Amino acid sequence: MLWSPLRRLAVLLAWLPLLPGGGRAQSSDDPSSFQRPQDQRPADLVVLRQWQTMEGSFLIGVHGARPAANDPQARTIQLWVESPAGVKLAVDTLRCSPAAPMRLTRQGSNLLIQELNPGGAISEANRLNHQIWWAACFPEQAGKDPATLQTLARQLGYSGLLREQQQVLPGNPR
Repeated sequence: MLWSPLRRLAVLLAWLPLLPGGGRAQSSDDPSSFQRPQDQRPADLVVLRQWQTMEGSFLIGVHGARPAANDPQARTIQLWVESPAGVKLAVDTLRCSPAAPMRLTRQGSNLLIQELNPGGAISEANRLNHQIWWAACFPEQAGKDPATLQTLARQLGYSGLLREQQQVLPGNPR
């Protein structure tokens, strides 16, 4: 099933926890001091997608890729999602190993485990997952179309033959 960019954004926004203050980037308690999201962007932000709708501008980017503390083959990265309503942030964990590359992210209270196939087929359904994975695991490739990185993935030891799948682990309902 193909989703429109607006539908994909709605699904992504449902995944991301809100920042304190309702997800709006404000410099103080004074509403007149509201700063535009683009003025708040981190210096190392890599834009993965940007589009306009009648509602306004939308952007998905990543920044702050770091090795995970407890696993040498894992990385964390911050997702930055701008919408006309403000900015939402999330921290994703990605496993970079050739044997089991994956992305761990949240959707509401659920944990999504997305097993990836670097070097395999890229479609609209998995493109964002792969863009985030490449940005975290190989920051020098951040922002590139993952469909153009298949040869590099194979050179790095990824077979391109893994099965992509997603698991949803429910969180604690309150």
